[in-house]
Amino acid sequence: MSSSLAALSSSHFNGASSVWKIQGELKVSKVGKFRIRATSMATSSPAQGLQFGEGKANKLDKLRIGVLGASGYTGTEIIRLLANHPHFQITLMTADRKAGQSIESVFPHLVTQDLPSLVAVKDADFSAVDAVFCCLPHGTTQEIIKSLPTNLKIVDLSADFRLCDIAEYEEWYGQPHKAMALQQEAVYGLTEISRREIQSARLVANPGCYPTSVQLPLIPLIKSNLIEVRNIIIDSKSGVSGAGRAAKEANLFTEIAEGIHSYGITRHRHVPEIEQGLSEAANSKVTVSFTPHLMPMSRGMQSTIYVEMAPGVTTQDLKDRLVNYYEHEKFVVLLKNKEVPYTRHVTGSNYCLMNVFPDRIPGRAIIVSVIDNLVKGASGQALQNLNVMMGIPENLGLSSLPLFP
Repeated sequence: MSSSLAALSSSHFNGASSVWKIQGELKVSKVGKFRIRATSMATSSPAQGLQFGEGKANKLDKLRIGVLGASGYTGTEIIRLLANHPHFQITLMTADRKAGQSIESVFPHLVTQDLPSLVAVKDADFSAVDAVFCCLPHGTTQEIIKSLPTNLKIVDLSADFRLCDIAEYEEWYGQPHKAMALQQEAVYGLTEISRREIQSARLVANPGCYPTSVQLPLIPLIKSNLIEVRNIIIDSKSGVSGAGRAAKEANLFTEIAEGIHSYGITRHRHVPEIEQGLSEAANSKVTVSFTPHLMPMSRGMQSTIYVEMAPGVTTQDLKDRLVNYYEHEKFVVLLKNKEVPYTRHVTGSNYCLMNVFPDRIPGRAIIVSVIDNLVKGASGQALQNLNVMMGIPENLGLSSLPLFP
């Protein structure tokens, strides 16, 4: 590891901090409905790491990144995002079934990128890596991460370390957990909610896409006792990329096109993850009704959430709380007035748009939350988390506006 990287790691683990500056002033601009901020807010950053002065970053050797499972949708999305990251460079990519191939032979849209060839995990050299994104399937990640060098920072995009309760993991995923000690170490990485814990983590369990779209609006409201924790109904819809890239009959074009596909009714594996986060916010057990659907589109996710407000609370109270809670966040935006969030307005971006509406039933409210399932719901949030872990501005590599049309 270079001297600057060594300084970065040393200062991170010692808990040192410094202030990121962009010309020492707060800048706020508006682009459409989005509020894009560049702030001089203090974050946990390395004492000898990057500093912004006069709008320019000092030179720093790039941090070396490994992408495990680079041939899947989340893996290729990580690669796409890192192409615009000023301080991360991919030096290792694994894909067991594609080992020996170039990335452009798997994903031709990446032909312009200068990237290493794909290798099998067993042949990977982790001595030339500082941090790893693990994009492997659920159930295959635990033993691999357990075998990695302990100096690596790791963001795991599978579900293997999301559930704190080992018994609950076995119940929902049908197999015993194989890295229980690591599970105790892992930090659940819902960035805007757990930033402080993520800053000092070595292993972050990246949240699932559905839980991200649900927890971001609900956790602040539950913490403030503005909504009842009973009778929460969640209707979520996802683009087909959320089901992964593996060939499955249920995901064929003729099976999905021109229709809506409900699945995992009452038993979807994201249920315990959602309930875990909401229960922690409420300091009591929360049980929800959750039904996911696949939609005939490549990417995008919407969660429509029906809640009962606490006595005397109005929908404006809910909106005010969310505005205040996320006022300084870069990627979570509450829309104004009666504007409805649409998935097409977050495509390709790390944004979560949301809004609150009064239900026709007195005392109830409807919350609509949209994200891109592959970005904020997976690879974008993973990059956001690694930025936080390495003590650099968390929007690096993630500032692209949504694609439209």
